[in-house]
Amino acid sequence: MNRRDFMIMTAAASAATAMPALAGIKGAIDYVPGLVTERLAAGETVFLDFSASWCSTCKAQERVIDALIDENPAYMQAVTFIVVDWDIYAIDPLTQSLNIPRRSTLVVLKGNKELGRIVAGTSRKDIQGLMDTALGAATS
Repeated sequence: MNRRDFMIMTAAASAATAMPALAGIKGAIDYVPGLVTERLAAGETVFLDFSASWCSTCKAQERVIDALIDENPAYMQAVTFIVVDWDIYAIDPLTQSLNIPRRSTLVVLKGNKELGRIVAGTSRKDIQGLMDTALGAATS
């Protein structure tokens, strides 16, 4: 292998590992400003996941949420899951208005009410409880 080929391969490998993996709950919508207001106004129950692709706590939460959705597809059918990229929207008006303290925060909203929140928690029981709250609100 010549030096030029080695440099190209090394650069390509470095770029591939430096790129963040696409993060988020399977089937969730990526947040853009105005989306939450639009969905709430439409009467939807919204489950917000404030996360970052590099956050290990966020990844642990995502694994639990995905497993729960796999076990009970009713969550995804009834609840609108939105992933808010912390690296982009940490100072967004939505984040500020909800007083989100950090990434790895999960919040359920319906209408103009917050129904529940988990900050940095990865307990399956707690996350399922929050998802059940969302499902109950969505189906009532």
